[in-house]
Amino acid sequence: MTSIETIRKDFPILQRVVNGHQLAYLDNAATSQKPLAVLQAMDDYYRNTNANVHRGVHTLSEEATAQYEGARGRIGRFINAGSSKEIIFTRNATEAINLVAYSWGLDNLGPGDEVLITEMEHHANIVPWQLICQRTGATLRYVPIDAQGSLRLDLLDELLTERTRLFAFVAMSNVLGAINPAAELVARAHAVGALALVDAAQSVPHMPVDVQALDCDFLVFSSHKMCGPTGVGVLYGRRAALEEMSPFMGGGDMIREVHMDGSRWNSLPWKFEAGTPAIAEVIGLGAAVDYLSNLGMGWVREQEHALVSYAVEKLTQVEGLRIIGPSGEQRSGVAAFTLADIHPHDIAAILDSEGIAIRAGHHCAQPIHDHFGIAATARASFYFYNTFEEVDRLAAALEKVQSVFSF
Repeated sequence: MTSIETIRKDFPILQRVVNGHQLAYLDNAATSQKPLAVLQAMDDYYRNTNANVHRGVHTLSEEATAQYEGARGRIGRFINAGSSKEIIFTRNATEAINLVAYSWGLDNLGPGDEVLITEMEHHANIVPWQLICQRTGATLRYVPIDAQGSLRLDLLDELLTERTRLFAFVAMSNVLGAINPAAELVARAHAVGALALVDAAQSVPHMPVDVQALDCDFLVFSSHKMCGPTGVGVLYGRRAALEEMSPFMGGGDMIREVHMDGSRWNSLPWKFEAGTPAIAEVIGLGAAVDYLSNLGMGWVREQEHALVSYAVEKLTQVEGLRIIGPSGEQRSGVAAFTLADIHPHDIAAILDSEGIAIRAGHHCAQPIHDHFGIAATARASFYFYNTFEEVDRLAAALEKVQSVFSF
């Protein structure tokens, strides 16, 4: 395995000095950094191939189309999709969930139907279902979490019923770090005749994901959290489900024919990709998938688990610090915490003065914070390029925070 020192050289931004200190980037759950391979792939497209995809017959357009669709194929193989036609490009995971909510939800939900989500969802997997349930008359229900931040799986039998049409849940929490038993939850949904949507924005970048093994109907993730560029996300959809769904947006490229008295839609996956797509970004995501595949997602998971285990050990030694979420094997590379009664924004500001980047706030997951009776947390989140020395720096800087606010 390539050493961490060698890997870090692939990421130019990690060489930055911030406020007189070597950057320690610990905000990976928000967005990850990009390796040279991704930056170069996008630069090469703009320098040498820049053209629109699909309908052009000139050389540049054909080259751009080959790169764009080639990336789709590699991204599909990365999550073991049965076909590249099941890979739909969106702007981000949020748009991918909204696509399902509007294209599937408006046609399939009505009074008496239920959508089940969980208390640990990102707002992106709450608000679209609130909106769709309001429009269709369906009921939105949720699986609560316990005092440790794990799902109350003991309540599934009463929450998943013949009225449930869709169970939409997060595979890995961006606040709690909880890793949910996604395959089991999908199976439980199917057992009552419901479809299953997996929010994999945090899991696809950090561990092996196999959509065929999960047997899910839909799965979403974002490029920018997995070493790729911003501006592109992915919806995996079971082909049979996608074929039955109406288009999400209308316009160019999603049509086969347009006449004044009506239109016919394009075939999958282009039926859901209206307008000029994020060509360079998709090519960049393809390069990111190649980079992660070369590392091995099993290794990525092992590296992060070692980092977060060490971080939990070090941070819990800081007086007054409380980490929320489950421990052990069920924790991903996320450590959200409170420190005495110090506001998380103050914590983040002092850490920034030490060159350490973390997140502070509710992390688009206010229901989790409501559950624990806190307004916000500070969050350190790790990726494979982080080091144990950065964890030591974080712990030392939190001791400094504690001393600054001690009276």
